Amino acid sequence: MSHNESKSREITWQEFRTAFLEKGLVDKLVVVNRKTVRVHLHSNATGIYGDSAPSGIFYFSIGSVEAFERKLDEAQHEIGIPGHERIPVAYRDEVSITNILLEFAPTVLITGFVFYMIRRSASGGSSGGGIFSIGKSKAKMFNKETQVQVKFDDVAGMDEAKEEIMEFVKFLKEPARYEKLGAKIPRGAILSGPPGTGKTLLAKATAGEASVPFLSVSGSEFVEMFVGVGPSRVRDLFASAKKNAPCIIFVDEIDAIGKARGKGGNYGGNDERESTLNQLLVEMDGFGTTEHVVVLAGTNRPDVLDPALMRPGRFDRHIAIDRPDLSGRKQIFLVHLQPLRLAAEISGTELDNFAHKLAVLTPGFSGADIANVCNEAALHAARHAGESVSDKNFETAIERVLTGLERKSRVLSPEEKKTVAYHEAGHAVCGWFLEHADPLLKVSIIPRGVGALGYAQYLPPDRYLLSTPQLFDRICMTLGGRVSEEIFFGIEQITTGARDDLEKITRMAFEACATYGMNDVIGPVSYGSRDGAQEQFQKPFSEKTGEMLDGEVRKMINTAHRRTKELLTEHRADVEKVAQLLLEKEVITRVDMIDLLGKRPFAKKGDEMDEWLDKNTKRGESSAPPPMDPPLGAPIAAAKDIPPPPPM
Repeated sequence: MSHNESKSREITWQEFRTAFLEKGLVDKLVVVNRKTVRVHLHSNATGIYGDSAPSGIFYFSIGSVEAFERKLDEAQHEIGIPGHERIPVAYRDEVSITNILLEFAPTVLITGFVFYMIRRSASGGSSGGGIFSIGKSKAKMFNKETQVQVKFDDVAGMDEAKEEIMEFVKFLKEPARYEKLGAKIPRGAILSGPPGTGKTLLAKATAGEASVPFLSVSGSEFVEMFVGVGPSRVRDLFASAKKNAPCIIFVDEIDAIGKARGKGGNYGGNDERESTLNQLLVEMDGFGTTEHVVVLAGTNRPDVLDPALMRPGRFDRHIAIDRPDLSGRKQIFLVHLQPLRLAAEISGTELDNFAHKLAVLTPGFSGADIANVCNEAALHAARHAGESVSDKNFETAIERVLTGLERKSRVLSPEEKKTVAYHEAGHAVCGWFLEHADPLLKVSIIPRGVGALGYAQYLPPDRYLLSTPQLFDRICMTLGGRVSEEIFFGIEQITTGARDDLEKITRMAFEACATYGMNDVIGPVSYGSRDGAQEQFQKPFSEKTGEMLDGEVRKMINTAHRRTKELLTEHRADVEKVAQLLLEKEVITRVDMIDLLGKRPFAKKGDEMDEWLDKNTKRGESSAPPPMDPPLGAPIAAAKDIPPPPPM
């Protein structure tokens, strides 16, 4: 509506004809924008309708100009207006400011949005904001204002790795101390190790200890669906590091972009990933030693990284972070026990001994596993409305982490329960009378987890090598359950419960023959692990060698089977005792095994648990475990039947 129309009154065609046209009051008509007709009256008629329209102007809307002209001619003809007195009609196009704004509003909004994004990209591009900053690095900057709270004192169990990492921190803090001797700053370090061992935690501690800027980024953040984004982000990352030098860059999970080139074809994302890796290689080899920029990278798959990335001059140090040993686990437990509200009998002066006990009971645990145990213990205490976290809570937590929750809804029939009892008794007795078997801690016939109807838990020492007798004893101990079923129920009554045991002994026997060179017929050769041979398109040995391997593996397992059967036949009465006690108590511990069978008949084969028993268990004491804090007697963890062999 125009400005004039806002001061006029809208009428209909019928009103126009009867009130104005037939009475001869119309001076002229103006068609505005081909949709509105403005009626101008004679000056002597304005007083008559002045109240309704002060300006003497009325208007009505039309559908089309042609229809209006036809209706106007017909109306004037019917009224009898002569041709020379016909009302003049004018045509006019008028522009409304409101209409212009409404028409151009979308364009204005889009233009304003693009301008805002450009300004935001220019001012905050380094932080990853804006559509035009897609090629900018997403690395998070840590400096004195955003200091990480984790320190080296919070990282336990990896003293050697901390010492090597601390050398980078010292170099960046005091470069002159090294440069005056002619030393050059190392370009970078690879932190490698199994998941959960603390690689990222060590990098966080480096950021907390260093008084230099620290840039943290994940390897996956370089990979996008747009071509060229990864290399652009690498360039921007190193440009930011050079501006803030001395500086530390940490790339977590670098295997996302650092895999060896030329594998898996060059299709789609592989080209982009390789371009990103190429740019990373150029940047690491491009900046000078005087710029004081160090690159740390974490990965649990160092074997897949490109050789060019691992060469000296790029990543000079390869720091392996393995699972902690006994002393390392104790230190980690001491760190994670500090925030917990512990029971009086395990806190204070007893905390060190309690951490040592937990470290003994958790062989092979990583730092993440230990943190999970402490958290599960606190959750268990809260779930049962405890005022503090007790020893029993930690026992339950370790058991849950290893084997899962008890399956109370899974009720075994008496026949199945008896079979499981004799099966687990066979494992226990074999482990008790085999010299190189791992020390037994506990045997249970309570169903747990997904498929475990029973389990025997051992405490393997921190062993890094495995000899032929030790491997053979492990195979025999794993076969103990199957052989016990054969002896007591007959070969016709063998159950499917030994499937997991058979898979383990087959894998161990194959690796002994094909990987470790422990077979006289095959000889001192290594064809890789069984899983690795299956993944390859072509086996690394001939068909004849494959048949020979199958024969030697079967021969080794059959020899172990005969030996195990002879052992359990000799100790048939002992297996009977253990099985009956299992049926009665469902869970028996090493204290019960000593009461039933006596101590293991091997000199100098005791572990730290045996030493504790010698100090804390009186001769003739009942076999029932103490109610609260027996490092050995209570049901504490579970490792199904046999732990996997250590890597060779």
